[in-house]
Amino acid sequence: MMTSQLFRQRRERLLEQMPDKALAIIPAASEVTRSRDTEYPFRQASDYWYLTGFNEPDGLLVLVKEGETGKSLLFNLPKDPEMETWTGIRLGQEKAPEVLGVDQAFPLQQIDEQLSDLLGEASEVWLPLDNLALYQNYLNWRQGVRRKRKRSACLPDRLVDVASALAEMRLIKSDEEIALMQKAVDISAAGHFRAMKASRPGAYEYQLQAELEHEFAIQGAAAPAYASIVGSGANACVLHYIANQDALKAGDLVLIDAGAEYQGYAGDITRTFPVDGHFTEAQKQLYELVLKANEEAIRQAGPGTTLEALHQSVLRVLTQGLLELGILQGELETLLEAEAYKPYFMHGTSHWLGLDVHDVGIYRIEGSARPLQPGMVFTIEPGLYFPPDCEEVDPKWRGLGIRIEDDVLITKQGCKVLSDQVPKTVAGIESLMRGADAAA
Repeated sequence: MMTSQLFRQRRERLLEQMPDKALAIIPAASEVTRSRDTEYPFRQASDYWYLTGFNEPDGLLVLVKEGETGKSLLFNLPKDPEMETWTGIRLGQEKAPEVLGVDQAFPLQQIDEQLSDLLGEASEVWLPLDNLALYQNYLNWRQGVRRKRKRSACLPDRLVDVASALAEMRLIKSDEEIALMQKAVDISAAGHFRAMKASRPGAYEYQLQAELEHEFAIQGAAAPAYASIVGSGANACVLHYIANQDALKAGDLVLIDAGAEYQGYAGDITRTFPVDGHFTEAQKQLYELVLKANEEAIRQAGPGTTLEALHQSVLRVLTQGLLELGILQGELETLLEAEAYKPYFMHGTSHWLGLDVHDVGIYRIEGSARPLQPGMVFTIEPGLYFPPDCEEVDPKWRGLGIRIEDDVLITKQGCKVLSDQVPKTVAGIESLMRGADAAA
């Protein structure tokens, strides 16, 4: 469970990186209109959530460095009984320091006046440089300083991207974050179990989506962490297929890529399984090749290795397997150099996972792949895809799309697969789908 003390510690860690009199400005998300007077479900900006744990829209967190320490100022929506009747109780300013651990809270309407004053004393400003709306506000606040102080105005001339500093902080997960991520993955896993058990010829992709997202909701997830992918048959060859509208057919595979969001943290699991609970021989051959690549990358994952090295191991396993199946012809090293696998495996093997499903954090440092460290969480997700119009391969492979994705935590000893409770062997999947105890 996250406490206000933990969020305070994160703010202090950011302040430690800032020079004296620097100012950091981190915005909340705003509600987005869906149509006329209805909004999309609100989802808080990840950096703002990371530093505050506060889920109201339209706020602004300001950190002011003062010597060796600093203070945190919150600008948030004021109490408004009429609006609260429609949209829910607001925290307001009086209770914010106690509940959130900030030093002071001000009504959002005071932001222009307060920021103009604070900028007049700042040595430099840290803000997310890709937030154009905030940057325009920053320029307006600078003008406010000039209007107030005229010739005596002294404005900071250095901008720093606060998002980069926060990305580095967010990349290494704390024990509290790992516990929440495990919960998000556990809920995601339960959804996958339920969808597998509900699969049958004649059902629809959207019905499997409903099964897994129902399980997410009843287990306390706020929402899916991203648009659920339920692709049966050739739809599994579309990497981001989200129409989820077709009927399931006997003899087809179905690929589900879905995860739950729990207290801001994302799960991200992919499993591919037969609609009717039994792999055909061709499906089994391709599936076990993808599984071999998944397991080899997991075997190699640990402190000091890199995501690039894991990706290369996946490419080697898949290319060797495609050679053995007769889908590719030639010498292994020549095929790897020519990227002959790419028509059938066109995406990366891994991405960071955390508050965002494709989480922040740089992948390369000074041109070299970043070594993995304990506390990093990422996916391992090899796949193979043969669309129906893939005429260069034997017809038995056409229309098959397979991906196996696990969520992996780097530990001091090696790695932990957070999603290993979801079966992924042929025997384990077939056992689960016929109602027996599933083997991993």
